[in-house]
Amino acid sequence: MTKYVLRETALSLLTRIGEQGGFSHVLLDREINKQQLSRQDGGLLTEIVYGTLQRRDLIDYQIQPFIAKQKKIKPWVRWLLYMSIYQMTYLERVPDHAIIHEAVEISKKQGHKGISSLVNGVLRNVQRKGLQSTEAIENPVERLAIETSHPMWLVSRWVDQYGMDVTKEMCEANNHHLPMSVRVQRLRISRQEAMNQLLEDGFAVEESPFSNQGIIVTKGHILKHSLFMDGKVTVQDQSSMLVAEMMDLERGMHVLDACSAPGGKTTHIAEKIEDVGTVTAYDLHAKKAKLVSKKAEELQLTSITAAQADSRKLQDLHEEETFDRLLMDAPCSGLGVLRGKPDIKYHKKEEDIFSLREIQDDLLAHVAPLLKKGGKLIYSTCTVDRHENEEAVKHFLASHPDYEVDPSFFDELPETLKGSIGESAYGLQIFPQEWDTDGFFLVRLIRKG
Repeated sequence: MTKYVLRETALSLLTRIGEQGGFSHVLLDREINKQQLSRQDGGLLTEIVYGTLQRRDLIDYQIQPFIAKQKKIKPWVRWLLYMSIYQMTYLERVPDHAIIHEAVEISKKQGHKGISSLVNGVLRNVQRKGLQSTEAIENPVERLAIETSHPMWLVSRWVDQYGMDVTKEMCEANNHHLPMSVRVQRLRISRQEAMNQLLEDGFAVEESPFSNQGIIVTKGHILKHSLFMDGKVTVQDQSSMLVAEMMDLERGMHVLDACSAPGGKTTHIAEKIEDVGTVTAYDLHAKKAKLVSKKAEELQLTSITAAQADSRKLQDLHEEETFDRLLMDAPCSGLGVLRGKPDIKYHKKEEDIFSLREIQDDLLAHVAPLLKKGGKLIYSTCTVDRHENEEAVKHFLASHPDYEVDPSFFDELPETLKGSIGESAYGLQIFPQEWDTDGFFLVRLIRKG
């Protein structure tokens, strides 16, 4: 793929994501597979799309002096300016003149002479005069929101919950690449065997401190490696691996995964029970439940049964006190995974947090009777908002006196995580800046016998 076509593709993706609400990771993966892009071209396309999305609000602020006189700029032209300035500012390998030339050529092809003149003029002005500084913004919260391209409501909310320092670190971390991590299928290969193979093949890898099945891949394209192709490793963020690690699982247990797609945690549970026992997995959407079955098949796990169901109605399908362990990985705002899905921060609204919390409360209340007395329930989310996390747990415990936070939960955390800034009486909040992972929350509850 020529660099011109690649940038044209990036513009098309950015416009669809930014204006039509498409999911960045889905559209990118689809395009890379459809075009059968090389690793290098796929990497550059991903860098331009993700980088531009991550820095959108900052770039918009910085170029205002150059576009202020324009009455209306078409959305695709605005995205073309954003992605061009992102490349000029953050990508050192490509010379400015090549970026400007290709942006002008794209604008000629997709627009008219007036648009290409505008694009050329703005980019050359930026090249000569530099970008507008944020120093003039007096409100520190507003300045942080613009400098890190997070919506003002979100930054204000985090500052209220965690203070300025933690929020600043979190916002800055969200604009940096998330290292790839994988989990070995422990019934088929050991972590050391997998690491040895990867090292022999030129990868740079290290052990995850979160899971004895986890490997952090700092160099190498794991998705093309035979270990991944053969289902001996699967991609999973380290924070997500912590769920099965903290479920206190044993061989032969009966486990319910109430919101299971796409199946990373489900399959990890099956591995922890040595594929002996049962893992009953549900998802609200049939298509997503099929993804769980597919993942189980890829990893050669037979203890998993996945089906479509609304987990608020599982009492129609199962007797009370059926399961030894229960996972409620609740649908949430996803504000902990902005590094891999930067578009979330522009599409979410504050009211979404409150409507999702109602669903979280309902789900917990409806699945709680299915756990045996003495059984353990993990509640987890991939968000960093207290309303969806600690406050949801607090609310559940207030209305379910037969449940409590498992006293041994904090003692059994990996040594790395003990004493974390996100530890509270109601669980562990993992921030993305702490261990270079997704933002994540989890707690283990126990049903009193």
